[in-house]
Amino acid sequence: MKPEFFRSLRNLATGLGLGLAAMLGSAASAEPQYGIAMYGEPALPPDFVALPYADVDAPKGGSVITAEVGTFDSLNPYIRKGSVPWQLSSLTGETLMGRTLDEPFTLYPLLAESLEVGPNREWVSFTLNPNARFSDGSPVTVDDVIWSYETLGTQGNPRYATFWSKVATIEATGERTVRITFNTPDRELVMLAGIRPILKKSQWEGVDFAESDGLAIVPITSGPYIISDFEAGRSVTLTRNPDYWGAEIPFRRGTMNLEEVRYEFFGDETAAFEAFKTGETNLTRETNVARWDSQYDFPLAQSGDVVKSVIPHQRPSGMTGLVMNTRQPAFQDWRVRQAMIEAFNFEFINDSMTGGQQPRITSYFSNSPLGMTSGPAEGRVAEMLAPFTADLLPGALEGYALPVSDGTERNRDGTARALDLFTQAGWNLDDAGVMKNAAGEPFSFEILLETGGSEMQTIVEMYMQSLSRIGIVPTLTMVDSAQYKERTDNFDFGMTYYRRALSLSPGNEQYLYFGSEGVATVGGRNLMGVASPAVDAMINNLLTSADQTDFLAAAQALDRLMTTGRYVIPIYQWNVARIAHSKNLHFPEQIPLFGDWPGWQPDVWWYAEN
Repeated sequence: MKPEFFRSLRNLATGLGLGLAAMLGSAASAEPQYGIAMYGEPALPPDFVALPYADVDAPKGGSVITAEVGTFDSLNPYIRKGSVPWQLSSLTGETLMGRTLDEPFTLYPLLAESLEVGPNREWVSFTLNPNARFSDGSPVTVDDVIWSYETLGTQGNPRYATFWSKVATIEATGERTVRITFNTPDRELVMLAGIRPILKKSQWEGVDFAESDGLAIVPITSGPYIISDFEAGRSVTLTRNPDYWGAEIPFRRGTMNLEEVRYEFFGDETAAFEAFKTGETNLTRETNVARWDSQYDFPLAQSGDVVKSVIPHQRPSGMTGLVMNTRQPAFQDWRVRQAMIEAFNFEFINDSMTGGQQPRITSYFSNSPLGMTSGPAEGRVAEMLAPFTADLLPGALEGYALPVSDGTERNRDGTARALDLFTQAGWNLDDAGVMKNAAGEPFSFEILLETGGSEMQTIVEMYMQSLSRIGIVPTLTMVDSAQYKERTDNFDFGMTYYRRALSLSPGNEQYLYFGSEGVATVGGRNLMGVASPAVDAMINNLLTSADQTDFLAAAQALDRLMTTGRYVIPIYQWNVARIAHSKNLHFPEQIPLFGDWPGWQPDVWWYAEN
């Protein structure tokens, strides 16, 4: 399925030209707007009734229960401390504007009823919905908004800090209006301002927000669900708030239909799957195609009580695989990283794990128009990369592709290429067949994995067999989720599992993923340690592009830099989601552009026994 990229652009005035329209369109007016798009106009009209992929007639009630691998020790997703169920922020928390899954980056009213922006998006003003309430019934105020932005930006999770660093002022301009002015040109900032969480200020008076106990103090939020029960490390139950203030606003109609959403936590994938097979849980996402095809023949599936749904999407592949930590000397030479990629026998591993059914991830934005093209860089992409020519790694300008093996276990050609690259980097096999440098030091590193991920552990064990053929025997360390988070927060690993989901609207979050400032940020998301002026420049180009042409070129150039940086050994991509679920759980026929993505399940699902 070919991605329908930037479908929201279809409403642009044809006579203006794309670049001018992006600058002079909806963002140019200082009149109140019901919504805003990154480029052009929102696809939905001002009087839209509901999101296109929501069913306004869906019944209320029932429950969805999923099995999660791992554990948790906090219910506060807004601070740095603790391991938190990732779903909490989107189901219990709420933002000024809501992001639709049917457009790359368009926002519609949620806590705010409207917004205004400066002519060059240098400021944004939001007017709160007078009916907006926290779960305790108290109104959401401008004071809560200002406190939330400042507190999250200075004391909260690091993901909020980048946005806050670009805020010049935030001030109340009326009883229900707040205005944010920015200190740097960045077209995405008005969008990001709309999707920051809003917390209740008075709950945190006299409390150290950053150091608060994430189980003892659960944030009061304004979302449709509240945490009604939990057992630390074992389960979390969310219940639909019967007094939820926003049930009838257009963005929420037909959503949040399930009465209860429960997450059960298990030590490993096997236990989680067994819980689903016996009916202890009633929905699971399957990432292993071979298991999907061969192991869903248990009694509940045979009787039809469990059904299988395949959900397409049009998102970029993102990057999944094994990341190499370039902070460690072993991985600072790009030739070593390429050698590690050559030694990874993807075709054999893919055949063993999925029956060869999963295509390989070829770049960070593959499976989308944002992905780098094959062959040499051309046009605007080449122009953007040109100032950094002297520092670019091989392949960035002339073209790059991952190696392809013959599919046999020995992978002779890949092994030979890996050995040659190690030699170029100053490493050679000694008489005992051990890879060593000129000082006689063996090439060694640690692979860190979280317990419970049996699929990745199997992949790593097969990879280690391949590495042994070139004289490398890494250490495999398995730790629990708390230790894993602590160690990855401090970049204490040589290689580890890596998963970075990417969207059709990359922006400021790319600084968190790949920006130079994140190299030394404890708890940051730049796991590979990339520190590249060229990468920083391409991210800046993403944020300042006035039209789609430059935006696409910046994304493709960034994709080239990251892929040829050889930081991650990619595995397979998932261009569809495979969801097995109770026959009583249903979803609308219309699937959004982003497919199975936060905001779709459980948001637009419902329960019905007939």
